[in-house]
Amino acid sequence: MPRRSVADVLTGAAVLLVAVGFLAFAIVHSGRTVAQGYKLKAQFDAIDGLNVGADVRIAGVKVGSVTDERLDTATFLALVGFSVRDGVQLPKDTSATITSESLLGGKYLALAPGGDEALLKPGDTITITQGSISIEQLVGKYIFGSTGAKGSKSDDKGSDSTGQDSAGKGNGGLGTGSPGTGSPGTGSPGTGGQMTGGQSKSGLPPLGGRK
Repeated sequence: MPRRSVADVLTGAAVLLVAVGFLAFAIVHSGRTVAQGYKLKAQFDAIDGLNVGADVRIAGVKVGSVTDERLDTATFLALVGFSVRDGVQLPKDTSATITSESLLGGKYLALAPGGDEALLKPGDTITITQGSISIEQLVGKYIFGSTGAKGSKSDDKGSDSTGQDSAGKGNGGLGTGSPGTGSPGTGSPGTGGQMTGGQSKSGLPPLGGRK
């Protein structure tokens, strides 16, 4: 019994160590590290799809992580807290944009440093921001917008064809009268002629002959 209990304890310890190793490996390779550096905030009108732990990037390079998301009850704007690693000093006119990695990918916070000489201090808030854009709304606008445009074009074509048909009908109504059918006179010319100098006007000799 004592040997069996020791074996069970060793087996359980080995399984626990393996589980801890897998957990550490997942944390290290997930890209969601513990926030380090100084803290900043930014206000957005919408942060759909941006989760705590998302990347904070400058020119595509990760410089921090999103640490907190909450609603500002005074302005009803979304307040996002994030960290920026030490050594990355940002001007005061830096802008923040919520950007998608791809059409179906996650979202991250993109920072665009400005040209102000004054720098942001820990705890400052970035006010130049652009919120999250909903892909579903864009697709819906595109689909319904294109459908409406096609419908208006078909209506215009239908009205043009109707106008042409009515114009054709109006032109067809002109000049339908038939020409007159009266026949020319059928009277035959007279066959009798007068005698003039022993000769008729028709140039034939008189019936009595020459004397």
